[in-house]
Amino acid sequence: MTSAASRIFCAVDTTEIDTARTLAGRVSGAVGGVKLGLEFFIAHGPAGVRAVIGEDGPPLFLDLKLHDIPNTVAGGVKAALPLKPAFMTIHTSGGPAMMRAAVEAASAAGANRPKILGVTVLTSLDDGDLGAVGQATPVGDQVVRLARLAKDSGLDGIVCSPNEVAAIRAACGPDLILMVPGIRPAWAAANDQKRVMTPAEAVAAGADHLVIGRPITGDADPAAAARRIVAEIEGGAA
Repeated sequence: MTSAASRIFCAVDTTEIDTARTLAGRVSGAVGGVKLGLEFFIAHGPAGVRAVIGEDGPPLFLDLKLHDIPNTVAGGVKAALPLKPAFMTIHTSGGPAMMRAAVEAASAAGANRPKILGVTVLTSLDDGDLGAVGQATPVGDQVVRLARLAKDSGLDGIVCSPNEVAAIRAACGPDLILMVPGIRPAWAAANDQKRVMTPAEAVAAGADHLVIGRPITGDADPAAAARRIVAEIEGGAA
């Protein structure tokens, strides 16, 4: 059975390496892992990731959202394998060949390979934005379409907003991993997130993993904040 703590990936959204290292150390053991994204990776590269995670640090969610021709994405995944990420992200809109290439590249790491997650429609886009780029379909329909394509192309899971969890779970079944940002505990401010759910609500809807940033990293005691979220999930508080 999956523990509540193991569901949580703490989003360490900073370009400051000392801040990232300190936060990762403080939440280690209280959450399932740490997410490092594009800004941090561009600022510090693989060496920076190693400095934050270390040899025995928390599991790594490397959120780079790769999107290029299949060969280049495959090369990017292979280049990241020495960092031993638990999860990596690519854009599903790169198409089936690109997604299959990423999965094949990840398989070079054997049993400890990273799980490849697909990003469908960025949460910054609405129906009007999709229309502007020639995708004349509601966001919700496009998300489900791309989630199905990702599953058929061999991806391990999807990154999706809380509002999309139930629809993707219904369309793609129980085995597709759903990594869900936009999570705010009942006691935390929404900040700039518009489409949010509490951790308990998201898990009840079918989320496997939750990406949580400021409610943990902005707290004076990040580990205590993480434990409070775990208690909220275990108690089913909404």
